[in-house]
Amino acid sequence: MSILTRYLIRSHVGPFLFAFTAVTGLLFLNAVAQRLEDLVGKGLGFSVMAEFMLLSLPHIVALTFPMAILVAVLYAFSDMTGHNEVTALAAGGVHPGRLLLPLLGVGLVLTGTMLFFNDRVLPESNHRLSSLLSDVGSKSPTFELREEVVNQVHTADDTRYFLRAQGIDQASNRLTDVTIYDLSRMGENRTIVAQRGEMAFTEDRSDLYLTLEDGVIYETTDARPGGFQRLYFQTQIIPFRGVGTQLQRETGAGSRGMREMTIAMLGQRADQALEDVHNVADDMLSLSETALERTLAPAPAGIMPVDEGQRVGRDHHTSETASESRVTQHRWQVQYLNVYQYQVEIYKKHSIAFACLVFVLLGVPLAIRFPQGGVGMVIAMSLGIFFFYWVGLIVGERFADRGQLHPWFAMWAPNLLLLIPGVYLATRMGRQMATNRGSRMDEIRYWLGTPFRALGRRRRSSRAAMTEEPA
Repeated sequence: MSILTRYLIRSHVGPFLFAFTAVTGLLFLNAVAQRLEDLVGKGLGFSVMAEFMLLSLPHIVALTFPMAILVAVLYAFSDMTGHNEVTALAAGGVHPGRLLLPLLGVGLVLTGTMLFFNDRVLPESNHRLSSLLSDVGSKSPTFELREEVVNQVHTADDTRYFLRAQGIDQASNRLTDVTIYDLSRMGENRTIVAQRGEMAFTEDRSDLYLTLEDGVIYETTDARPGGFQRLYFQTQIIPFRGVGTQLQRETGAGSRGMREMTIAMLGQRADQALEDVHNVADDMLSLSETALERTLAPAPAGIMPVDEGQRVGRDHHTSETASESRVTQHRWQVQYLNVYQYQVEIYKKHSIAFACLVFVLLGVPLAIRFPQGGVGMVIAMSLGIFFFYWVGLIVGERFADRGQLHPWFAMWAPNLLLLIPGVYLATRMGRQMATNRGSRMDEIRYWLGTPFRALGRRRRSSRAAMTEEPA
């Protein structure tokens, strides 16, 4: 590896790490804040919270990794051009295109890394995160009791309790007008009514003890139909075992969504959906042939014209055939859209990974062409390019999911639209080079004003031609 190549790679490491850390941190805090409401008050341990945060990172990394590459390329080459390093290299016989080759190699390696990440790491983390949130959502802790609502209390031994309180003081854990429906014993029903109550958890907050005062217990049993027992009490303690921290984990269980599948899984599902499309199409063809044969079948010889009853029966059969045809057509459309949706996810994984290489190819000539923008220009260009890319990706996905665009074109169109100007600017790197003179916006004004200046020159030349007198 030459000195120049090492220098180019080393100059990108710092900006890349800074951009990647900053953007990932911001999006990570936003994602945690959105999900925090679903996690607080669940009695979850530190390990569960840490697992949630760790599993939330891969989805964010898939967004910020290409963005950090674009920011690093723009900043590094803008800084090199601003310090006349590119000009000095060109004066020494190093073509600017030579500076692009090592970064294209690095971009190719990062593209393969990103493809592996999107195919292996991201689906598994999405699946584990979905399972974790599902497990947490099914957990109903007792300290989230609501007033004047029948709350179901889950215990470790799966006993069934339902509790209702007219008033709950969260600060003192005091309850008023308490009613408990005890269905823990098969064949027996017990209802406990008390004027007051107080909740107390054990030190590890796993067990709840409810102390009731001034109440009555009503019991009925299937052994004595029509009879019940009533017991009055001044103080009654009811334990609820394992209600605070019991979280039933089913990691890896359940079906996987589209974003929880690898490329191989998505390919299998797409092939199966395509096979279903062919099967439904065969059913539609068979149904149409049967209906056509019955319609064109000649009447047997010697049979009188059909009467009203026969005509009604034939019309009924025709109506059933039309209904079956509509149902079959709807099935075909559903399976056809399923094929597109699976293919969209496959092409999306490849497209996002390839964007790393596209951003390198586009960022280098842009940074050399506009070196005086500074950090503000780097941020503005990065946001503009990435906004265009992700909007194109989202819009294309919507159209492809509806069957209005082919999945390949919908997912690869943003890359192609950025790749074309990137190749064009890269081929002109040796012809147009900016200097560090002028203000930060002079280069952009000049670049944007080029078409208008050309139009003005054509108008002036045409006016001059009209005013010339013929010889």
